Amino acid sequence: MNLTDINNLLIVRLSSLGDVLLTTPLIRSIKKQYPYINLDFLVRKEYSDLLKLNPHLNKILIYENDKEKIKQLKNKICENDYDGIIDLQNNLRTLLLLKCYGSSVAGFSKRNVDKFLLVHFKVNRLKDSPPIPERYAQTIDGFKLDDEGLELISDRTANEKLQGSENYIGICPGAKHFTKRWLTEYYIELGKLLIENGYKVVLFGGKDDKEICNKIEAELPGSINLCNDNDILQTAADMKRCKVIYCNDSGLMHTASAVGVPVIAFFGSTVKEFGFFPYKCKNLVLENNSLSCRPCTHIGKSRCPKKHFKCMKEITPQFAFEKLKEMINH
Repeated sequence: MNLTDINNLLIVRLSSLGDVLLTTPLIRSIKKQYPYINLDFLVRKEYSDLLKLNPHLNKILIYENDKEKIKQLKNKICENDYDGIIDLQNNLRTLLLLKCYGSSVAGFSKRNVDKFLLVHFKVNRLKDSPPIPERYAQTIDGFKLDDEGLELISDRTANEKLQGSENYIGICPGAKHFTKRWLTEYYIELGKLLIENGYKVVLFGGKDDKEICNKIEAELPGSINLCNDNDILQTAADMKRCKVIYCNDSGLMHTASAVGVPVIAFFGSTVKEFGFFPYKCKNLVLENNSLSCRPCTHIGKSRCPKKHFKCMKEITPQFAFEKLKEMINH
């Protein structure tokens, strides 16, 4: 796709938390280089807060999983007279939704064959693949992103529990899939080390993380549990009070990155080649590079296929704590 003759552009990325945040450098860079373009974005309702305060967007279209609403949305898209559409979701659902625009739609290359080869045969054709935001940008001919990172704007104030000047360290223990989660007991051990050394532990998560966060809170007296019902704008505001955030390969890792907080991220079953490492922010990624079984998946699994889970178990709490000193001192 070439943007030179485009006045009305639609970007499509329906889900999920991290994937939508990873589109924000593209949104910003398009408006910087082509300020006259009216830029709209199509996203699932549950992720619309990520973009609702984005100053570069003209309009946000909402996708809801309801037959009648999908039909209405399809008609609305077809009537909006877009000069071009960038489909970063690029699945059957969006292909059907955008069918009326035909060749005006530029689809994101997911490189599924390369991911399959790396996971199942350890044939690495993704070695030189750029991060996902830059791969998103490749849908536009000759287009380059700016040098800034992810962007998430919140209009909330931090939780009253964080109003002091404490040495807050955030912990985001959740992730959708088991093999992308550092062990809960390790997070507890790390939390104890942090508290012993004068830090205040703050727990972050969404609906699906409440059980894990509650378990960690029970073992860490004085910790602050700010796990909520997926109120991402409140989480973003609260994260800004932290010096560093420990997290898994998850949407909250990208949330912390988007609000400019340094992250220390645990990567187990997934690897850098898939493009989802923290993007253009201060970060340290902790991973076990001695294992021939990594990656065992590109999205995560419900259990370790080898039954040893060494990719996470061999990253110890003491090692993770030592990396905090390295992060803060640099």
